[in-house]
Amino acid sequence: MPDRSLSPTTPHDSAACLLCVAVSTPAHSGVGEPLSYASPRPLPPGTLVRVPLGAREVLGVVWDAPAEPAALPPGMVPRTVAGVLEGVAPLDAAWRRLVSFAARYYQRAVGEVALAALPPQLRDLTPEQLARRLRRPAPPAHPSEAVAKTIALTAEQASATAQIDTERGPFLLFGSTGSGKTEVYLHCVQRALAGHPAAQALVMVPEINLTPQLEARFRERFAPLYGEAAVVSMHSGMTPAQRLKSWLAAHTGAARIVLGTRMAVFASLPGLALVVVDEEHDASYKQQEGARYSARDLALWRGREQGAKVILGSATPSLESWHASTPASEGGPGRYLRLHMPSRIGSGDGAGTGELPRVRLVDMGQQPRSSGAGGVFSPPLLAAITERVQRGEQCLVLLNRRGFAPVLHCHDCSWKSDCPHCSAHQVFHKSDRTLRCHHCGFTQRVPRACPSCGNPDILPLGRGTEQLEEQLAALLRNVITPDRRAARVARIDADTTRAKGALEEQLAQVHSGEVDVLVGTQMVAKGHDFRRITLVAAVQPDGALFSSDFRAPERMFALLMQAAGRAGRDARYVAAQGSPPEMWIQTWHPDHAVYAALRRHDYPAFAARQLAERQEAGMPPFAYQALVRADARTQEAAQAFLQAASDAARAAGLPGLDQVFLFPPVPLAIQRVANVERAQMLLESPQRGALQRFLAAWQPLLHAERPRHRGLVRWLVDVDPQAI
Repeated sequence: MPDRSLSPTTPHDSAACLLCVAVSTPAHSGVGEPLSYASPRPLPPGTLVRVPLGAREVLGVVWDAPAEPAALPPGMVPRTVAGVLEGVAPLDAAWRRLVSFAARYYQRAVGEVALAALPPQLRDLTPEQLARRLRRPAPPAHPSEAVAKTIALTAEQASATAQIDTERGPFLLFGSTGSGKTEVYLHCVQRALAGHPAAQALVMVPEINLTPQLEARFRERFAPLYGEAAVVSMHSGMTPAQRLKSWLAAHTGAARIVLGTRMAVFASLPGLALVVVDEEHDASYKQQEGARYSARDLALWRGREQGAKVILGSATPSLESWHASTPASEGGPGRYLRLHMPSRIGSGDGAGTGELPRVRLVDMGQQPRSSGAGGVFSPPLLAAITERVQRGEQCLVLLNRRGFAPVLHCHDCSWKSDCPHCSAHQVFHKSDRTLRCHHCGFTQRVPRACPSCGNPDILPLGRGTEQLEEQLAALLRNVITPDRRAARVARIDADTTRAKGALEEQLAQVHSGEVDVLVGTQMVAKGHDFRRITLVAAVQPDGALFSSDFRAPERMFALLMQAAGRAGRDARYVAAQGSPPEMWIQTWHPDHAVYAALRRHDYPAFAARQLAERQEAGMPPFAYQALVRADARTQEAAQAFLQAASDAARAAGLPGLDQVFLFPPVPLAIQRVANVERAQMLLESPQRGALQRFLAAWQPLLHAERPRHRGLVRWLVDVDPQAI
């Protein structure tokens, strides 16, 4: 594709400066490097500019000129920069190096990564509009006269913070649920900010719903020291104006602390001194659209490159991080320093000690088939929930599937509520009598009768959180709490939290004790500090035990262990109640090794077993992977593109090919979404460098192959994929 920044007819002042500008070009255009533009005056790299691109005017970032600039095509002259966003200081060299590395490693264009990392409103504002925005008075950032609240550290917390203060890191803070990892983060941030007047800290969480409670704790600690404006958030749930305001505060240094989700890893932080990645194991840190980067891995790279300390925190670390933190004395690489906090604090002020919940397995093979709620709740579990509610305690029931039922089914003709656009079922949502596809979003009303044979008796198969909530409410309808009221059951999932502020309102009801039993998906199983929950139950967790995805047991173990951590977090409350916290797991496979390790809260034993299996099979972290995915009008077209690309790589003898194994193309598990067929091809190598060299050399061949396949919609490369 020709460089659309160049024109043979644009007037050009020979005295003008030639600039390299990173702009977001079409994904499959093959134009991945910064483009050439003319400017009447020199502009430093990192300057934000408006430039013409084709028939549009777009935002760009002045980029570093290559050591050997390429000659312009004969007869072509560069188009001229349309405007400069004068009020914004240039993005520094460290930020540009981060973007360049991310683009190179994840096989994307520099302009795509750079522009996606900037707040959307910057892309729309003209220089004049931005100047008016910047002239608006900012709220005063003076600290209040209040004294910052401090909490005495436990011996384990003090040991961890001392090592973080004195060692280089990076650090893996391996602390059990409720061990006080957040207090360690707060202490380390305070030390980092006190060390230099311009120092900044970045604290990341995996999901938006964890941001408000973390922000409240950081504001409580740091607003008295640095002012309310010193703490800002960055996540996709904010309005464009809010995101721009937070970004500018971080970019100018006015914000000393940035809290955010994975997108915050690209925040412009010129004084970055500390990076914290909480729940570092969570798959949400891997972007699944566009540039498929891992925010955790980029945080590690950024910290090393900028000289900032990096803390990865988790009760169930990713196997990659656990392996990297295995000391050399134990046969590991020892790249991270592992800090262990095994003891649970369990009370809000840091006093007292708490116990981890006892894990109880219910063998569903030994339970009566006609037990309560159609077999969902075994009699022992139902009795345990009832007893807790009668004592005024709260329970959490986990089912990682929203909706009422995964599918509607006709017993006469075997019709199922399949999505017409995807190779998946439409989920039955009873609350609004709809069938919804959770892949493409297609929604329709529930039919009055079977569309195939007319049978009016179509029934739901399987269970979702909506059905669980309804059935549990019926089972507990006669249970009375100590304050003489009927038990209340509530549900928190993606359906109940769609409205703005809904999640915060529902969490507040749980914290205030208005809810006795909370039914939810994984969004309530991690990070939340529920003080009165003493029992957690996972009712149908077995599916991940036999998944074709080799990471499924790791994700399952982490989810269940994190969910167990919601029980018994307040030691004083538990002691006053006299009932130790419990985690109940209903399973058809009680002897499985995953459950055996979970019963002992023995993550090291689980990790050791999993790593041994992966090493024997040559899987990450002992190998490096990439996926090439093709979307096309037919499955044949998708696989044909991938096979042709594989053949072209072999024919060209690309560098690194002797150390890269290309598997045959196969359909995805959900092979059709929104009437688009999807196929993928796995690449694997024992050497990261060999895989990177191969992918970089393969890019031109992939671009060249695309026009030869008319049915192809798009293709993409996913480096270090989290799901296969």
